[in-house]
Amino acid sequence: MNPRTLTGIALATAGALLAVPAQARPSEASARSAPAQCASLTGTAIPAAVISLPTRGGRVAASSPVTETVSGVSLTYCRVDAALSPVDRSAPDITLRVALPVDWNRRSMMFGGGGYNGTVPDVRGDVPFAPKGGTTPLARGYATYASDSGHQADPAKHPILSLDGSFAVNDEALRNFAAGDALKKTHDAAQFLIRAFYGATPRYTYFAGGSTGGREALAMVQRWPTAMDGVISAYPAWNNLAEALYLGHATQALAQPGAFPGPEKQTLLYESVLRACDGLDGLNDRVVSHPDACRFDPATLRCPAGADTGPSCLSDRQIAAVRAISSPWTWPYRVASGERSYPGFPFLSGADLRTPVLGFGTTAPSHPMPLTSGYGMQYWDQWVRYALTRDPGHDSLAVDPARPGKWLQRISRLSELQDVNDAVLSPFARAGGKLLLLHGAADELVSHRATNDYYERVADTVGPHRTREFMRYYLVPGANHANFGSPAFAAAWDSLTAVERWTEQDRQPVAPVVTDANDGRARPLCEYPSWPKYRAGDPDSAGSFKCVRR
Repeated sequence: MNPRTLTGIALATAGALLAVPAQARPSEASARSAPAQCASLTGTAIPAAVISLPTRGGRVAASSPVTETVSGVSLTYCRVDAALSPVDRSAPDITLRVALPVDWNRRSMMFGGGGYNGTVPDVRGDVPFAPKGGTTPLARGYATYASDSGHQADPAKHPILSLDGSFAVNDEALRNFAAGDALKKTHDAAQFLIRAFYGATPRYTYFAGGSTGGREALAMVQRWPTAMDGVISAYPAWNNLAEALYLGHATQALAQPGAFPGPEKQTLLYESVLRACDGLDGLNDRVVSHPDACRFDPATLRCPAGADTGPSCLSDRQIAAVRAISSPWTWPYRVASGERSYPGFPFLSGADLRTPVLGFGTTAPSHPMPLTSGYGMQYWDQWVRYALTRDPGHDSLAVDPARPGKWLQRISRLSELQDVNDAVLSPFARAGGKLLLLHGAADELVSHRATNDYYERVADTVGPHRTREFMRYYLVPGANHANFGSPAFAAAWDSLTAVERWTEQDRQPVAPVVTDANDGRARPLCEYPSWPKYRAGDPDSAGSFKCVRR
């Protein structure tokens, strides 16, 4: 048996195992059908003793057999909806869902969320950057599970559910989300239900998530290094407090009179960057594959005398805002997490600013924050109102992240919760864990430069050779945040099969290939800091490129 599975079993004490209703435990002697066995889980108590962090336990609200086609596969599974009760009775429950396929492959997969979470991810879904039409974990026979991270988004608070930060006024709900406590609580409860249904534990446990889910993946690796065997972390917002401060910095810059470049100017900037930097990788294909070499200066688009004379140029104020957002920023104070800066967004590396919501948005930030401003600006606004000041009516533009004044102590405290920045991953490595880290170089919401930084910290701390034994980091040129909208390159790679083979068979990823889900173009998936340089041949073939470091 996998040693990590033994660690999971240790969580379930003898008393906790006895707490599983006998009628819910499958056995060869049982004559119950799978549907009846599934239905019998309804009302099952989830003892607090099986959860390693404080809760008041939980209960299965509903369980029912489902037969449907998932990613082209007809399957029957037991859908279980449950809730975990908080210690603070004024805090919201953690709502979770578990899918238990009848044809189980003895694996489990936990999914991460996105934004401020607040909804349960689709347990029938796939991992980040998965190929279109691929077979999802549930369709492969995984028992899958996920939660809302300990609060339920309210559309009356924000119509984009992942942008509702109102839960953060409660300490336990905030910790469940920001520090990731809900992850372990959900994992422990789901594993209890898996044992209850199958009478066995998974041989292998996996986690996959992107953005907030990518941070959650790293939280599992850092805080509970024996919980997961294989982890896929995509475009992770790991330094969440640091990024929140930077989003405030960007919001302040874009909110200045005349500083916001509207959609037409965003198109101008995007096309200008492509003209200047696209060919640096040896091929003009509208993908900037060597972003580190891109030295585009927005001043080349300056309007006459620096005034805003129309959509064909940028004013001095707009140039200043673009430079501020695409440059590293260091705040002049210390916070408890130790983070001191954020590296800036890759707007000058081919990211499409015109992407609705995720990029600049279509209108400048103001108070109240418009729904047409960028996602990051709205994220900052929610963070200030609910996590920082806990005053829903507070003007987020009145908080200067460079000079926070009376809010400095609170910012420092939040950094301890939100910055998942422990680079000492040796415990995860010693336990045999494997980690795939992915990021798009044209991400307009979470900077790939921050992920570069985290990878380099791990390599410096653990050692480059040792790091490569359990971790791979791939930077995908042209890919944006979650393939949202119309990215220059819609990344598609079967990372799940790759992490399975590495985890279970010790078959390391060798020369992986990523494809564009929109048109089938292929590129080598280069290990950071390598990037794909065009050599010769068919520009749509991965074999025409070579991963280089210079």
